[in-house]
Amino acid sequence: MNRAPLDGVRVVDLSSTFMGPYCTMLLAQWGADVVKVEPPEGDVVRAIGDSRGLGPVFLNVNRGKRGIVLDLKADGVAEVLERLVAGADVVVHNLHPEVAPRLKVTGEDVLRTNARAVHRALRGFGRGGPYQYRSAYDDVIQAVGGMAALQGKPGGPAEYVRTVAADKTVGLMAAAAVLAALHGRDASGQGQIVEVPMLETMAGFLLLEQQGGWVFDPPAGPVGYARTESPHRRPCRIKDGYLAVMIYTNPQWRAFFEAIGRPELAADPKYRTIRERTEHIDELYTLVNAELETRTTAEWQAELDARDIPAARVNAVSDLFDDPRLTSTGFFEHVDHPVAGPLRLPRPAVPLGAAPSPVRHAPSLGEHSVEVAAELGFAPAEIERLLGAGVLRDAAVPTEH
Repeated sequence: MNRAPLDGVRVVDLSSTFMGPYCTMLLAQWGADVVKVEPPEGDVVRAIGDSRGLGPVFLNVNRGKRGIVLDLKADGVAEVLERLVAGADVVVHNLHPEVAPRLKVTGEDVLRTNARAVHRALRGFGRGGPYQYRSAYDDVIQAVGGMAALQGKPGGPAEYVRTVAADKTVGLMAAAAVLAALHGRDASGQGQIVEVPMLETMAGFLLLEQQGGWVFDPPAGPVGYARTESPHRRPCRIKDGYLAVMIYTNPQWRAFFEAIGRPELAADPKYRTIRERTEHIDELYTLVNAELETRTTAEWQAELDARDIPAARVNAVSDLFDDPRLTSTGFFEHVDHPVAGPLRLPRPAVPLGAAPSPVRHAPSLGEHSVEVAAELGFAPAEIERLLGAGVLRDAAVPTEH
């Protein structure tokens, strides 16, 4: 029988909003049993776009998980948290650095309870330094990490990338860190504390190609990467819309110059090498844009495909649901949610192992509270006591959003 790579791994997910839940969703897709712990009012993103607490963002980023409700402020919650941690392989949270100690879910607390656990805390800023206790969201990290300024026009106001780029990038990094830590635990038998700071993660992400001359000490030139900074780097207008064309290597440029009937440009001193092309990128992109305006999408796609030059039409977000590649490969799966009804959700982009991805829907608030409590060893009478005290809530308890 085929098993998913993380089959048998239990993840306790105390995170909310985007970043942590995205990480744990990936772990769930790779086979982990993820128990999402929510406060009585639920994860804040439940209310985005849906009055029932099952909004599109929540349904996407929490699929494949089981959900329980714990009132972390209630007397008696410690015994439930302790059992959750004791049975976990991974504990994930994005609690404020001053809140985690009060709940005893710091890395040190978790390892005292369970020496084999991987504790992964997502923080706006790493330990130490002047920012360590500041709260942070995606927009703040895009700003302080340099992305907002880079996204804005040179000399103009800063702009945010129109997706939660920092949250999702850091979530991916956190998933990779968890997998590495689990591999290390399998070798050593010891768990470890993994802290994933947003600022440091995004600063390294940005500087990969944007550090420019400042990679040398002292600097040998300005920061930045001329190709991505060019105002002419944009989807190109063609006869019937817009086309993204990425011509990069020497063979690709030679092929493009041949396609436009100007093969001699390949020998031009300004265009012969990637260094020379980068130095003259504005002029080169102006030429490309002018040439592309002369044909249609179908004409250029056929021409560029034949010459192995990467190109694609510009899709609106709504176009993705009819994209020939995504529809032909079954990228979207149809799921019947017991409360939200029929859903269309993206399948895992990177499925691991031969086992199918989990088809479990995103949980209603408190849907699995009683089930998980029983798995933790609480007897029926104890579960009733926890429910009566408000420590544990189940799906039958109505909650306003």
